[in-house]
Amino acid sequence: MVLHPADPLTSLAHGIGSQHDLPISPFYAFAGAFAALFVSFLALGLLWSTSRFRGERSGLALPVALQRVADAPATRTALRGLGLAAALAVLLYLLLGPDDPAHNPAPGAVYVLLWVGLVPASLLLGPVWRLLNPLRTLHRLLSRALRRPEPEPGPEPGSGPGPASDPDRAPDAAPARGHHPLPARLGQWPAAVGLFGFTWLELVAPEPASTTTLLIAITAYAAAQLLLAARFGERWFDDGDAFEAYSTLLARLSPLGRRSDGRLVLRNPFHGLDATPERPGLVATVCVLLGSTAYDGFSDNPSWINVLQTSSLGRTPTATLGLLASVALVATLYCLCAAATRLVSGPHPGPLTAFAHSLVPIALGYLIAHYFSLLVVEAPRTVSMALGTDNAPEPLPPLGPGGLAALQVIAVVTGHVLGVVAAHDRSVRLFPPAKAVAGQLPLLALMITYTIGGIGLLLN
Repeated sequence: MVLHPADPLTSLAHGIGSQHDLPISPFYAFAGAFAALFVSFLALGLLWSTSRFRGERSGLALPVALQRVADAPATRTALRGLGLAAALAVLLYLLLGPDDPAHNPAPGAVYVLLWVGLVPASLLLGPVWRLLNPLRTLHRLLSRALRRPEPEPGPEPGSGPGPASDPDRAPDAAPARGHHPLPARLGQWPAAVGLFGFTWLELVAPEPASTTTLLIAITAYAAAQLLLAARFGERWFDDGDAFEAYSTLLARLSPLGRRSDGRLVLRNPFHGLDATPERPGLVATVCVLLGSTAYDGFSDNPSWINVLQTSSLGRTPTATLGLLASVALVATLYCLCAAATRLVSGPHPGPLTAFAHSLVPIALGYLIAHYFSLLVVEAPRTVSMALGTDNAPEPLPPLGPGGLAALQVIAVVTGHVLGVVAAHDRSVRLFPPAKAVAGQLPLLALMITYTIGGIGLLLN
């Protein structure tokens, strides 16, 4: 196992360093995964006959004083200022810093602190990027300068805690003066496209850590987001900004959240997951997360590297097709599962989106398995470079090879078990008791297939 890649560019280009020959028996890994899934499925079928998750109606209210601090204008202004200052610092490093990821913290800030760091931040604090998002802040500043202020609606229920959930968000509110309404059918499709674009940049682009590449990508993305926000209003960022959608989706599993009455609450993460809106593009967004992470794990396979090197199309087109195929495979398997569930359990108006929320913990498990080592090793190094102390001793990973292998397998298996639980609760709510358990057999088959693929990539 390569815990300290010799070339930081290689690490950043593939998201994580190469991992081979994990010190864990494939037999025990697969046997443990199958046992966990089957035991969970049988136990749920026997003991869980009615829906127990209440979505945005659940949660133990936290002290009012804490909510006042979280929702205070000063708190929110400080967080918006922090996000804008961090973005400006990254731009300065890209413009003035060396074109070398070993001595420039900007690539690490984008690929590690932002992309990977949003995972634990969103799990602990909720959809943090909604307040830190510098593009949303720039849009507000431009709107005020042009005297087109955005409306200030109340908090969105079920989204997340105080400073991490913005009470200014209201997807169903009327558009501000001069803005066009967002088409309902658009949903989260823009976020899915944006996430695919970012993962392409990270995993496929020839020089993802180059300052020129990052400057072009950031400038193009920022210009597109600001122009679309100027047309549709600040509500565009809710589902149009890839990182806001990414953070909000992961925050559904946060123990902190907002109840339907706007109160900041401590909740069972399953309740927050159950409150995930069934919107167009939700399946695509989750499948991009799953498929791109799977491609990341497969991209270091010697056979795939040989294909890239010998393909007549060239490395970048071939890698693009590989990434597309990975996402398409994940989506196809899920669509087939949804169709089979409908055949077994009966018609349902939204068979695709009804169980899409159960894929979120699976995506989270893959993200933890693939990016944990990158975060704990590269994040301190990036911060040290930003502070001018890049000569500090190289941070050591907190886990040895055996511990890391166990963590990765446990993360993947736990994600699938949580997905089985979420899908079962939704199934007993939607279908008659006689068909609820039978209707989950396609979902169980899907979970087993995803598990085999996930663990197989880890043990590759």
